[in-house]
Amino acid sequence: MTCFDPASLNDVDDIATNPSTNAHLDAVVQRVMTRRRFIGGLSLATAGCLASPHALASPARPAFSFDEVSNALTPDDAVAPGHERQVLIRWGDPIFDDAPEFDIDAQTAERQARQFGFNNDYVGFVPLSAPGETPARALLCVNHEYTNPLVMFPDYSGPTAQTAAIEKAAHGISVIEIVQDTQGAWQVRRDSGYNRRIMAEGSPIVLTGPAAGHARLKTADDPTGRLVQGTLNNCGGGMTPWGTTLHAEENFNVYFDGKVKDGEAAARLARYHIPAPRTYPWARYDSRFDLSVNPNEANRYGWIVELDPTDPKSIPRKRTALGRFKHEGAQCIQNKDGRVVVYMGDDQRFDYVYRFVSEKAVNPHDRKANFDLLDHGTLSVARFNDDGSLDWLPLVFGQGPLTPENGFASQADVLIDTRLAADALGATKMDRPEDVEPHPSDGRVFVMLTRNKKRDNGDTNAANPRGPNRGGHIVELQAPQRDHGAARFTWSLLVECGLPASASRAGFHPSTSEDGWFVSPDNCAVDADGRLWVATDGNKAGTSDRNDGVFAIETQGSQRGRSRLFYRGPVGAEITGPVFSPDLKTLFVSVQHPGTAGARKLPGFERRARVGDMPTSWPSNDPNEHARSAVIAIRRTDGGKVG
Repeated sequence: MTCFDPASLNDVDDIATNPSTNAHLDAVVQRVMTRRRFIGGLSLATAGCLASPHALASPARPAFSFDEVSNALTPDDAVAPGHERQVLIRWGDPIFDDAPEFDIDAQTAERQARQFGFNNDYVGFVPLSAPGETPARALLCVNHEYTNPLVMFPDYSGPTAQTAAIEKAAHGISVIEIVQDTQGAWQVRRDSGYNRRIMAEGSPIVLTGPAAGHARLKTADDPTGRLVQGTLNNCGGGMTPWGTTLHAEENFNVYFDGKVKDGEAAARLARYHIPAPRTYPWARYDSRFDLSVNPNEANRYGWIVELDPTDPKSIPRKRTALGRFKHEGAQCIQNKDGRVVVYMGDDQRFDYVYRFVSEKAVNPHDRKANFDLLDHGTLSVARFNDDGSLDWLPLVFGQGPLTPENGFASQADVLIDTRLAADALGATKMDRPEDVEPHPSDGRVFVMLTRNKKRDNGDTNAANPRGPNRGGHIVELQAPQRDHGAARFTWSLLVECGLPASASRAGFHPSTSEDGWFVSPDNCAVDADGRLWVATDGNKAGTSDRNDGVFAIETQGSQRGRSRLFYRGPVGAEITGPVFSPDLKTLFVSVQHPGTAGARKLPGFERRARVGDMPTSWPSNDPNEHARSAVIAIRRTDGGKVG
């Protein structure tokens, strides 16, 4: 079994597993731009704007007016003037009254199970108080994506059964209650009955929907194929209209090792890069992750988990109707006909963008009547067409190539092998789709495409002028008449990311400053006012040589495509999970793995991060303290709306 290298997780999404000959988005865009030769004399930024009707509208008042943060390469973080950031909760902080305080030298699985998990990612905000009620109360539902033993365990020299158990306990989801004090700051309530941990082990989760109970989901420990022990690699997420949270299982493949004896099963798993070249060593100590013993266990991950945070006794559910792939997120919107629509990206190079539309409408009067809505509906995959249109291709058993003759014996097979089904339908290969976020009112949908460093030099075009594409880009979809259930959309480019003045020819608005450009759009948020905020993951050595952050992007009018740096994270940190309170007066952000990813290749930080030798001691900035992932809360100092 291969020893896991935590640094490899930074590149696992850049490994292609899609053998299909389906069209690439860049090729589609090249054909589109060829048709639009009349824009040939304009800058790429202007050309990108002309591709959307929102750019042709009369000049609009800019959505943002804050002064930018300097995009310096520093160990510390910074937020736009007129704002302040508060560290709300860190890895290892107790979430129960009787939980032990964090002590990196005395950590156990039992202690970690009662503390905030590692590498926090998605943040869901669930109000508990009515608007204007004081004190304001809410629940934060936070994902914990992955672990890195080098910065978890002092003098780490290799895995043991104990370190594996601690890492399992540091995965999963944390639910915490927060309350706002008279000064506006948020505080964690350790005595709240809502607080809970859902982990990679010992946390039962029910499989529901068309694939539940299928033979390929059954194991010796679960002959029903309906009960999974835990959730893994929870990355992005989303909120449903009825107040539950959705938690994505992304890079689940890196937890499984061993050889699958059945050749057909092995081929299907290979489309998900299972087993990966470098994996967690858990299979040494837990046969659940050994494919030679439990080949079906890997099929039980890669789903969307729905959680009701307001019921601490509820059992989370993996909604198989939403498909199985490397989910980055699951962002919802209630369509004008009442149905719920969920947008999702498969975060791997050359994989796809998906949409789920529920069969029934949301019941606004009976919350519990909506609890099975995500079990019944249609999952579709996107095909981008030359004429600027987009077709949603239904992943429905018996339609087109999704038949027994092609290896799909039921809808369960279509969903368990979602990637293979999307291949068969001819979906468009994308450059690592991450968050897919709908605008709250005007029918637009923003797709974050983070990068594709393996793009051939000979495959460049107007949409991806770099070979390889190290910058990423943002695509804007438009639902016709704001109908998110429509079979055909239109699409355009919003920005092409990278250094505007370089040979990469990035497509930001020309007024974007030296501090405002970025690469690798990852998570995003569209606030209640329709403003787009983008968090980045990949501003590192050889790509941008700067820190990651949160950027505010104009999406309409004459300033469309202008980006400004609002929050700069500490060195080596990925910035994730931006979410606003409903009044827009607090922005919650996850700061993940400070001092690690790529930091050792940056000037002044040339060393591998380990306990006791970190490039930063964020968030305390005390050199005697260890760097820790944390959720922060950003507010205006005058109490107004953020931004």
